[in-house]
Amino acid sequence: MKLEKIVEDTAVELLRIAATELPVEYADEMRRLMGETEGEVGKSQLSSILEDVDIARAGSLPMCQDTGVVAFMVKLGDGFPLRSSIKDVLVNATRRATDEIPIRPNAVDMFKGNTGDNVGLRGHVPIIYIDLVPGDKLEITSMPKGGGSSNVANHRMLKPGLGLKGVKQFVVEAVAQAGSLGCPPYFVGVGVGGGEDYVMKLAKEALLKPFKVRSSDPEIAAVEEELLAKLNELGIGAMGLGEGPSVLDVHVEMAARHPASLPVGVVISCWALRHAKAVILSDGSVQVIRGA
Repeated sequence: MKLEKIVEDTAVELLRIAATELPVEYADEMRRLMGETEGEVGKSQLSSILEDVDIARAGSLPMCQDTGVVAFMVKLGDGFPLRSSIKDVLVNATRRATDEIPIRPNAVDMFKGNTGDNVGLRGHVPIIYIDLVPGDKLEITSMPKGGGSSNVANHRMLKPGLGLKGVKQFVVEAVAQAGSLGCPPYFVGVGVGGGEDYVMKLAKEALLKPFKVRSSDPEIAAVEEELLAKLNELGIGAMGLGEGPSVLDVHVEMAARHPASLPVGVVISCWALRHAKAVILSDGSVQVIRGA
């Protein structure tokens, strides 16, 4: 089988897994927190979420009708045989996944309307992030993201003098403003530094860091722990009804910044943080990596 076909088939499968199989670690954590939730409303909401997760997994059905804008995060090894053609392969995979899984068409052109296949008419969608890395492997992570949680993302260029205190205050304000709109309990990714565009990419990447694993930098790890506690003190609750967990996890990515700028980005995911990853070797062998 040609390597292009292997990559395309793998990308289709990653979109299927992301849409239909919530990582078990997330479901287990919601199940645990349901046991700690005192109110019946909160318990009911978490129970409904978990029932939905089980039905989706058993039937290979999307866990949410909003299957999101398709995005891929790609790490391309120097020695991997495919290069620029990977973009076309991922576009073809997106079209196939739309029909085969199926997933809802979510690519809307400003002038022509819905394209019907999750591929933008002017490029750009599916969203493809490519990072060049050493080695001869190709790593693909599918990360479709729904409109509800995307709509509550937030960004601010803070005055540098506000420092870390200002960063934390803004993150709390951003999640409080999101309230029930993005289908909590949430996963929160925070980006700090870089620039006005790059900081949002940092925040999105933060969402994909290992679940409940704190940063290897002890200072950033302390910020993550503090934010997780503060955000759950907001009392948003499951589906915004004031009972149960508000936030399941928080991760922070930091970069250097301009002396006159302090960019902060907050990217929020609903309870259905959908992603799946695979590593493809140059000989065509594939390892699909499930889990958070």
